[in-house]
Amino acid sequence: MKPKAGRAAIAAAGVGGALALFSHWRGRRAEAQVPPDGAFVAVDGARLHYTDQGEGPPVVMIHGLGGQLRNFSYALADLVARHHRVILIDRPRSGYSTAAGAEPDVAAQARIVAAGIRALGIERPLLVGHSLGGAVALALALDDPGLASGLALIAPLTQPQPEPPPAFRSMAVGTASRAGRLALAHTLAVPLAMATAPATLRAVFAPEPAPSDFAVRGGGALALRPGNIAAAMFEMRRASEEMGPLSARYGELTLPVAILYGREDQVLDHRRDGEAAARQIPRCRLELVEGGHMLPVTQPELTARFIERAATAR
Repeated sequence: MKPKAGRAAIAAAGVGGALALFSHWRGRRAEAQVPPDGAFVAVDGARLHYTDQGEGPPVVMIHGLGGQLRNFSYALADLVARHHRVILIDRPRSGYSTAAGAEPDVAAQARIVAAGIRALGIERPLLVGHSLGGAVALALALDDPGLASGLALIAPLTQPQPEPPPAFRSMAVGTASRAGRLALAHTLAVPLAMATAPATLRAVFAPEPAPSDFAVRGGGALALRPGNIAAAMFEMRRASEEMGPLSARYGELTLPVAILYGREDQVLDHRRDGEAAARQIPRCRLELVEGGHMLPVTQPELTARFIERAATAR
């Protein structure tokens, strides 16, 4: 190796090592800010982090891309728990949930969540899915009919996406291989995510304002952990590929489905993902309201009333 090339390689290795150390430190700081809130259940090679509160007919809530169960406990869960047993779940490889082996796509996550529901002895819950969590809820209902009593989907991903939402475009970079995702997630991705976090948060909540305490109270800080970033990169690439075959099966659904969408949602499109799904699903009711993508946080009372209507639908 030539001297200049050798020095460049050493410098690059030093920069990579420094970035890896910084990313590890930032991940540990996020865990200190947002520690686990609940308990864990082991199922099918996965370890699901969940919380369980309230009494009454069960409601299981599944969060979206880059999210964590505090997206629901921020304000919504306590309202729904007045009349229901409410179980919040970190999706596999999000928040504090783990999964062994291959990266779980939407279908695999649905199987793991279904196994968790059975392991916890939850009988015929209403599944509440937000954003990507809506796709997981739909896959679960299709692949495991009879497990859920109904679906209440909030700003759900239901269709293939022609391109990544602007708020998550950076997650679609360098996602072709698992090795590449892990290398990026443990080096460049964390400082990049930190630099773009304010703009990303504004875009995810727009046109409504993002709460100043969302990083801790809403669990947003955990999105800066390398493992969570790698999972989001994979989900950005894989989820859209799955949605075509998944949406072609919506006619098989026999349980009641309710969809809530904000007309000003700037992450997903209420016409493509809301109105199209309502036409495809036999027993589907679509509700459109003024608001953006993060309705469980920005409009919890409205969202709780929507869930209550879905819980009593027959």
